[in-house]
Amino acid sequence: MPLTATGYRWQMTAVGAPLERTKTMTFEARVGEALVRVVGCGVCHTDLGYYFDGVAPKHALPLALGHEISGEVLSAPGREDLVGKAVIIPAVTPCGECEACQRGRGPICPNQVMPGNDIHGGFASHIVVPSSGLCVVDEPGALENQCLRDSECTLAELSVLADAVTTPYQAIERSGLAAGDLAIVIGLGGVGGFCAQIAAAQGATVVGIDINEERLALMEKYGVSKTFHSKSEDARAIKKELRSWAAERGLPRTGWKIFECSGAGAGQDLAWNLLVHDAFLSIVGFTMAKTSVRLSNLMAFDATAQGNWGCVPEYYPGALELVLSGAVKLKPFVEAHKLDDIAKVFDAAHNHKLVARAVLVP
Repeated sequence: MPLTATGYRWQMTAVGAPLERTKTMTFEARVGEALVRVVGCGVCHTDLGYYFDGVAPKHALPLALGHEISGEVLSAPGREDLVGKAVIIPAVTPCGECEACQRGRGPICPNQVMPGNDIHGGFASHIVVPSSGLCVVDEPGALENQCLRDSECTLAELSVLADAVTTPYQAIERSGLAAGDLAIVIGLGGVGGFCAQIAAAQGATVVGIDINEERLALMEKYGVSKTFHSKSEDARAIKKELRSWAAERGLPRTGWKIFECSGAGAGQDLAWNLLVHDAFLSIVGFTMAKTSVRLSNLMAFDATAQGNWGCVPEYYPGALELVLSGAVKLKPFVEAHKLDDIAKVFDAAHNHKLVARAVLVP
């Protein structure tokens, strides 16, 4: 395998400015890094936030965006065992050495590396990333663009595992969700839809809440047992009906696991107002909107609220197995596009014209 590679990046030069394709350039990995040939890179709303809304990445512009990446390792000095492997690159890689990492708090590692934010990302032919944390996809045909096991997905399509799937997977793992629990997912978009599927795959009864009636109907085919249209019912009515519905089915009336995935102020308000005794509330979606809550509810209900930033690499194999086994369906929710069509795809995603999560393929 070569120690260097020649290729290109599609770079953001300014907010809203035309994305630019670089001239041919050389990519090279140093010790502790891996040179990866990009096979696919998913388009996330975070990318759109940088490009359209002026959210500031940590790396100076110009910058190649993209943090949901799958590919083939071409070089990894000091980790030659990775060379030739198909991999998923974590959206966030902790350093593994700092005080936070040493006490198991990788999500808050001050030295974490996020492609398309801290370093150049995956909207490129190649990328250089930390070699630690890479999730190996040890499946026949992965590098030949074949469908992998029961997932019906190619390696390119599996790129979205690196955020849309693993982020809710970590939130669910940290919640302690178990078979027989009642899981409530607010916002059934990309992340929330996978959150609902993961919770159902782990044996929970899943309630989905959204403002999109078509999305609610769709997710009833993928593990959601009960739906609520949040624009037509307020929090008090939803909570009352939920309690009655749970009681009729012998489901828990306490200890609900609530996952706020909408990334909207109204969704966060609703999530807070659904707290019951011993509830666990995970804030998975992000919004700049402010909300007003009575913190004493946590005390009165002896409940827990926790934020969730990304997913540590240790959880990736478990999330990958759920997709490869077919327990979580990814294929119906992704669509592939040529990387050179990135401008058109960004515009379509920004204007909500895509029906599935886009994956850009070099």
